[in-house]
Amino acid sequence: MEKRALVVGLGIAGMAAAIGLRQAGWQPVIVERAPGRRRGGYFVGLMPEGRRAAADLGVAAHLHTRNPPDGGKAYSLTRRGTREPGLGFLHQPGAPAAVVRGDIEAALWEGIQGDGTSDPVPVRFATQPVEIDDTGAKARVLLEETGTATWHRESFDLVVGADGMRSGVRRLAFGPHEDYMTEWNAMICAFQLEEQVPSFAAADSVISARAGRGAWVFGFADRPPTALLTYRTEDVEGQLTGSRIERLRAAFSGMDDPVVRHALSSLEQAPDFLFDSVHQVKMPRWSRGRVVLVGDAAWCLNLYSGMGATFALRGGAELGRALRESPGDLGAALAAWESRLRPPITRHQRLARLKRQLFVPSNRPAEAVRSVVVRLACAARERRLAKARAAAKEGPS
Repeated sequence: MEKRALVVGLGIAGMAAAIGLRQAGWQPVIVERAPGRRRGGYFVGLMPEGRRAAADLGVAAHLHTRNPPDGGKAYSLTRRGTREPGLGFLHQPGAPAAVVRGDIEAALWEGIQGDGTSDPVPVRFATQPVEIDDTGAKARVLLEETGTATWHRESFDLVVGADGMRSGVRRLAFGPHEDYMTEWNAMICAFQLEEQVPSFAAADSVISARAGRGAWVFGFADRPPTALLTYRTEDVEGQLTGSRIERLRAAFSGMDDPVVRHALSSLEQAPDFLFDSVHQVKMPRWSRGRVVLVGDAAWCLNLYSGMGATFALRGGAELGRALRESPGDLGAALAAWESRLRPPITRHQRLARLKRQLFVPSNRPAEAVRSVVVRLACAARERRLAKARAAAKEGPS
């Protein structure tokens, strides 16, 4: 008899998990509390592990990437407002694939539709779990259909919480958010720009990082850039009240440069944007009985890590692999899945603390150190590119 799984959340982690489950011979059902899909979104740099996971999930062919040649040009703005060579996200080792969140979402959406050899994964919008009763033999879930305000219970062999940093599944099965969400005393705002910062080429990336504040513009080959505004604060709760745009204007007051001016002006016209506090989720275990968490619900690497989407995909692919390897032992499968993922995720959670200094330096000395590191990295990159161009001209020996 085919095993049933409830996947909570129609994001990257949820759809990746659903495909992995289907590959393992399970029958997944996705519930999503929103009334529809969430398209578009901010810049994502998909690392090699993420691209391999997309291939393992069978969605790589649907994934549209948007890399400018050689990662495009990147510029840093100095405190005087002048530009100098910068180090963009796409210039780091591993040659990340440039996409927006919606590109990955669209590829996964195609993946859950089935390919003729597998059935589509059912998706129920405006639906969320309000109770999870793990009896040992089954997980009994009380589901609320928010549009009609009706409830009903269903039984599943596995419940997958892929519903984000403030996961409802985690709260129901593991306890309150405060037990697992670490404070970073910082805010982020990510959104789509209608056009590039004036005087820069369409695919350029532009960075303006100051003590406690940072503004990033990520360029693409075939669409307008996206922006990321981030700042440090000791009053996270206060930032989440009142007008978000006014909070951002106050946080960036006095930082009068082309990137900040353009981003704040564009934000006024943006149809939607992500504005939230920064956290990581740290848990001693990601599963309990017949409930498992994936993606931000389990580990939330955060935007500073640059690895969130990569591990959301990898988490789903590895879950399917573990279930295929231990088809008759759910506990063993979940233990093997976690043992593979936890070491790299722990490493990237630690690295995110260092990467944070690149996005938003903690103070003026850190800002100065950051500038020196970026200049040295830019010089090293130029030497590598020059050497590669020279080798290409010489041709095979």
